[in-house]
Amino acid sequence: MAKLFAHLLAVATLVLIGLTACTPQNVDVEPTRARSEAGSLQVYSSPVPSSMPPPPTPASTHTPLPTATPYLYLIEKGDTLGSIALELGISIEEIMRANPEVSPSAMSVGDEIIIPEVELTPTSPTIAPLDVEISLPNCYETLSGGMWCFVSVLNNQDIAVESLSAEISLFDENGKLFAEKTAYALVDRLPVGERMPLLAYFESVPENLTANATLLTAYPSPDDGTRYLPTSLQNVLTEIAWDGRSAEISGEVLAEGEASRLWVLSIAYDANNNIVGARRWEFVSGEKLFDLTVASLGSTIDRVQLMVEAKP
Repeated sequence: MAKLFAHLLAVATLVLIGLTACTPQNVDVEPTRARSEAGSLQVYSSPVPSSMPPPPTPASTHTPLPTATPYLYLIEKGDTLGSIALELGISIEEIMRANPEVSPSAMSVGDEIIIPEVELTPTSPTIAPLDVEISLPNCYETLSGGMWCFVSVLNNQDIAVESLSAEISLFDENGKLFAEKTAYALVDRLPVGERMPLLAYFESVPENLTANATLLTAYPSPDDGTRYLPTSLQNVLTEIAWDGRSAEISGEVLAEGEASRLWVLSIAYDANNNIVGARRWEFVSGEKLFDLTVASLGSTIDRVQLMVEAKP
């Protein structure tokens, strides 16, 4: 009996072991993905196509042009009356007439000024310009039938000036007014004792015209370091072409502080000290090394003057 009981116990133990071995174990239902090699791409399929919403339409960042109804312009960092007028295609004196209480040298970021309609009746500017010295225009016809006119401005004051502009008038052989344009500077500020051009372009002009210029705006420029950064140029190399028709200029700009706007203006003169060309370089993405070409619209280039301006 004891032997029979021992035999049955051994059989039951074997059956129990067999059942345990046949019980399925938990396994990972997702097979392990092979590790991709460095520099390779491993493609996986998505069980359901992903739905991507269409990108939003970007809002326009351009300042609206003047319309028949006046509107308010918000002063931004680096703005001057000259830059605002040039961007909007109106004259500085029109802005000043619409904002007689605004001081051009004391505008602050966040202030609002009125941008008037462009069809205003001309009147005298409400603020008299400083008595800087301007030359008669030097005008050069282009192959397309237009004409570039330069006016040289000398700051003979004891303070730097800014927001310079002049009105250039063209007259025919009979002395009749043919066209008028406002000429602007390519930089905002003119230091004491320095000279720079104002320029304007006329389209489709006939021959035998004479030109005259009248100063419109020239305002005191603050020298407190809040609107303009001290700057200098170094490693400047100027190469005038063998025929004198162009000049290559390169160098580096050093600004004391972080500049939001950085300009280098090249002005080409002939042997008679007439301005024959001008070109402005503007930095991009913090670049401080400049390289530009200025071409002559008139006689051959004798020398090149550089001006630099930086705004915080």
